[in-house]
Amino acid sequence: MRFFKTLSAAVILTASLAIPAFAQDEIKIGVTAGEHEQIMEQVAKVAAQKGLKLDIITFSDYVLPNQALDDGDLDANSFQHVPYLDNQIKDRGYHLSVVGYNFVTPMGIYSDKYKSLDDLPDGAKIAIPNDPTNGGRALLLLQSKGLIKVDPAAGLVVSPLDVTDNPKRFDFIELDAAQLPRSLADVDAAAINTNYASQANLNPTRDSIAIESKDSPYANVIVTRTVDKDKPWVKTLVESYNSDTIRDFINKKYDGAVVPVF
Repeated sequence: MRFFKTLSAAVILTASLAIPAFAQDEIKIGVTAGEHEQIMEQVAKVAAQKGLKLDIITFSDYVLPNQALDDGDLDANSFQHVPYLDNQIKDRGYHLSVVGYNFVTPMGIYSDKYKSLDDLPDGAKIAIPNDPTNGGRALLLLQSKGLIKVDPAAGLVVSPLDVTDNPKRFDFIELDAAQLPRSLADVDAAAINTNYASQANLNPTRDSIAIESKDSPYANVIVTRTVDKDKPWVKTLVESYNSDTIRDFINKKYDGAVVPVF
């Protein structure tokens, strides 16, 4: 595949009696750049000790990892939250299942021009992700701060068309999620997922003018094809991720910008 790079854990040459034997002892797992990739590199070290080798495939967008998984080019992925996965399954008919949880990355609102949400002027241009779930997440964040109201019937999949009250007449500009950090020079504010914010050296707890609460419904998940969800390597992958080693790594490295949910 031309669109990914592979980062491999150490090759497992031998296995002791304490290491389980797998019918499949090497898997390809898709992630997005940033904290998903960084954390999975640590997970690969833990998994290697359990006899499971991970080839980490890094993607630059949110669309291809599920397509590649459903097509069989990946064995698992770890990059998305449940509302996004549910929407992809509904729209594209994927046969994918959640097998484990990893962390929440609170979405932040960032601005190069203003120090607080209260400073945003009438008619402010606010960039949001152009996929339904993350765009909806941004709008729900603005609603939680009292700036807009959205139709509750829309649930978590909210679009600008579902905004029922917009007293400051914000202009919502939908962009690819990866482009949002670069949009800050051209808009008044942007709602940016933490993985893309971190690539631009933005920390939601330090640099945002608004941040999602830590009890949001957007916990990220580990996903496989439904047919594979009960295979032994899946259990080992999830156990490796949900280990004290990985929890400690996340807490120390990200200083609250990434919150373990296991």
